[in-house]
This record gives sequence, C-alpha cells and structure tokens, in this order.
Amino acid sequence: MQHKLTLLCSSCLLALIGLCIVSGCKEKPVENSPNIIYILADDLGYGDVSAMNGEAAWKTANIDRIASEGMTFTDAHSGSAVCTPTRYGILTGRYSWRTRMKDGVLWSWDPPLIAQEEVTVGSLLQNQGYRSACVGKWHLGLGWSYHEGFPDSVDFSRPLAGGPNTLGFDYFFGITASLDIPPYVYIENDRPTMVPVTYTQDTSEYGWWRKGLTGEDFIHEEVLPVLTQKAIGFIDEQQKNHPEDPFFLYFALPAPHTPILPTEEFRGKSGTNPYGDFVLQVDHAVGQILEALEQHGIEHETLVIFTSDNGCAPYANFPELAAYGHDPSYHFRGHKADIFEGGHRVPFVVRWPGHIQAGSRNDQVICLTDLLATVADITGTSLAPSAGVDSYSMLPAMLGQELGPVREATVHHSINGSFAIRQGDWKLIFCPGSGGWSDPRPESPDIDQLPPFQLYNLLEDAGETHNLADQYPGVVEVLSGLLKEYIDQGRSTSGPVQQNVPADPWPGLSWLDE
Repeated sequence: MQHKLTLLCSSCLLALIGLCIVSGCKEKPVENSPNIIYILADDLGYGDVSAMNGEAAWKTANIDRIASEGMTFTDAHSGSAVCTPTRYGILTGRYSWRTRMKDGVLWSWDPPLIAQEEVTVGSLLQNQGYRSACVGKWHLGLGWSYHEGFPDSVDFSRPLAGGPNTLGFDYFFGITASLDIPPYVYIENDRPTMVPVTYTQDTSEYGWWRKGLTGEDFIHEEVLPVLTQKAIGFIDEQQKNHPEDPFFLYFALPAPHTPILPTEEFRGKSGTNPYGDFVLQVDHAVGQILEALEQHGIEHETLVIFTSDNGCAPYANFPELAAYGHDPSYHFRGHKADIFEGGHRVPFVVRWPGHIQAGSRNDQVICLTDLLATVADITGTSLAPSAGVDSYSMLPAMLGQELGPVREATVHHSINGSFAIRQGDWKLIFCPGSGGWSDPRPESPDIDQLPPFQLYNLLEDAGETHNLADQYPGVVEVLSGLLKEYIDQGRSTSGPVQQNVPADPWPGLSWLDE
C-alpha cells in the first residue's frame, strides 16, 4: 500500500502481520479446532448491550455473560450500515460494494448475491470437516422457480437455487429476508415448509409489516422462538449423531428488527417500550444457546461470537427511549443506514474458555468481514488469492497476541452508497451528510451547501461533531488515496489485483472525479 499517514507509519509493519495471515503465511493452527457459533442480531444498537453501555436502561445478562467470560471488542464495525451488504461480507470476507450491490438492500425475490464459486465461511469450514448450519434470516437473495408461462407467479413447491445449501451449509432453516418483508414462509433446506395461500399485514405502532403471502405455519410473533429452537435442535442433533465432528452454526436472528413483537413473557420486562422488551427477548435467545452448550458439556470447546448487522433503526423510537435515559447508539452519532458511527459501530463480544481471557477488552478496530480470515486462521487454512479480499484475522487479538492494529484501514458504507474510510483515529467521510436516514439526509434541500468531505478524529470527537477536513488537507489526501487504492486493487488486503463489478454511475464515488 502506497498511502500511509505519517503518524500511523509505526503501526504499518505490524498491520502486515494480519495481511500475512490472510495471504497464507501462517503459524501452526490452533489444536482441536473449536465448534463455532456466530450469533447475529438484526438492528441491535451498540448501546443496547449493557456490557457495552453502562448507562443502558436494561441489562442484557446473557450477552454480558459472554463478555464477562470472554472479550469485548469496543471498536467493531459492520461492513455496511444496512443488512444485506453486511451479511454478504460476513460470509465472504468481501465488501458488498464490490458486487452488483452498490447501495440499498435486496428484496425477497432478488436473485442470489453470493456467487456459487465464492469461498464462504460455511464452505471453508465444510472442507475442514465441520458440519455447518444456517438458521434464521438469510436476506442474500434466492433463486425462485416460476410457473411455466407465468413469469410473476412463484412456484413455492419447487426447490430454491443459490441458497445456503449451495454455499457451504449442510442444513438451513430460516426466512427469506427481514420479518417485515414477504413472503412470510419458513424454508427448510431448499424448499418452503408450506405453500403460502393467505395474505397478512399488520400496521400497528410496533408490529408493522408489509402485506404479503403467508404460510399457515408462519406466525410473526413466534418466529424468534421457532428459530431459536431450530438452532438448539442443530446443536442437539450434532452432539447426538456427530459428536466427533466440530460444527459451525450461523444463527441470524430476525430481531430486534421490525416488526417489534415481544412475546407475552417479555412484554413490559424492560421497563421502557416494546423495543426494549424485544431486546431482552433477544438476550434470552442467546442464553438458550449458551444453556444448550452447557447441557452437552461443550462450552469449553466452543467459540461463541455475538454481534449485530448494523446500528439500531429509528423505529425503536429514540425519543421515547431517551426519556428512560437510554440511547441505542450509545454516545455515537446517527443510527442504522448512516455513515456516522451509530450506523455501523456494533456490539461485539466473544467467548472461548481456556483461550480467550475472561473479562478482557480490546480497542482494536475490527470489521465483520474479518470472520472468514479468522476461521481460516483457527483451522490452519490458507485462503485462495481471490478469497477474503477484505478479511483480516481477529484470532491474534482474541488470544491477546496481537502486536499492532488488526487492520490497515476499514471502509464504511451507508444505505445510499456513501463511503468513509477509517485509519487509526481518523475517519474521512466522502459525503456532506449522513448518507442515510438521520439529518442531514442526502435528500435535504440544503445538502449541497455542506462541505463535501467530513474528517473526524474519533479519539477526541467520538460524536463526530467537529469537521476537521479544512484543517488537515494532508490527512484528507492520504485517506482519499488509500480508499482509491482499495477500490482500484479490488481488495484491501495484500495479494493480486481482483475485479469489482463495475457500475456507471457508481453511487458514492463522485469524489474521484474532483
């Protein structure tokens, strides 16, 4: 990499350690590769986890337990401020803006985003003898079949293409997308469990979802409990029939995303509003997974990671929660969809007894794209040059062995395709506003009157309130050059040049022409 900040050059050599891991020059793999459980919440804010936020209005006891028995990463980031692109990055170790998806999210009827030839966390671990399961929200596109002669009529009786079973997962049980996006059907492996024949819609204050086809076995309020039991069922089946094989469980929760539907057991439990109650139901689901591990006596053989796909959405009702002294974004600016920290800084806690020091904290910047390189490191696997191009191993940091920054730099992305890049304490934003849903929005009438770049020193200004772009033009130049290099090289790790899917115009890149 040619562009480096002078004040950060002392860390550059150390960052190459992470690059070396990704490109294959490894040390010996960890003996007795662990079971791996990756729990991904949906729209859970950094401040919603009491281990991350001592001012939280409720206590997430089970998530906090992972933190107290393991490590808390205080500077973790999703690959995007919205759902689909983050999920793509988690499984492939590649920023989603390198694909056809330059902004927004997919919808249920969209074709698969992950190419069949791409290495995923699931396929890598399958090749290392793991049994793998994906349970929960997919939201990465599916290959539907249609009735002959009726191109707009889905044939729900036929198998789906391009889903989890073709991308490294032995078992899949879940839903197509978010819980407010139809069709509302459960899918087991490559087929819906029932052909939907009815339409449902809810427009209540917290239970809103879009009108759409619904299976008779699909009740929105029961989806989180059903998926949790399926995840536990996979653990049970694994220990009963394949106890000698390690397993990987990707448990993608549909909550606390809308519709906000806490069950009767959790209504009123947070002492705030239904969103707070739903967060505690999410925490309970995490506790059920931990309990299942204990029942089988495998908690010491299992690496558990808990995180979220992006920041909290405004549907949680931030003003109402503020009356209880709670901020889902903690002290950070913005929320889901934004390029500001509240859009993509996420809770991240990890436990692996006997390997990760209990009660430890790590302030290194990490990204959810880093899972692929991390599991490769754990299993002693070398990634192909075209795989995990934006993935750095977190394993040394987890084990307390890192010698410097995990990543050279990290690229952030908002719902409208706006970019930012973070290196050290500096964050450069390539748009005049939020790039998302908070003010100033991209569609604001006075947006063109704002500076085109925003530069913040997050160590001194975590709330992103003082734009320093005019004061530090050299920093702007260096970081702009580094992002351009990451785009041109098709990767942010070392290795041969890769290709991005082109777009004309490409949202968020107008600054390249200036």
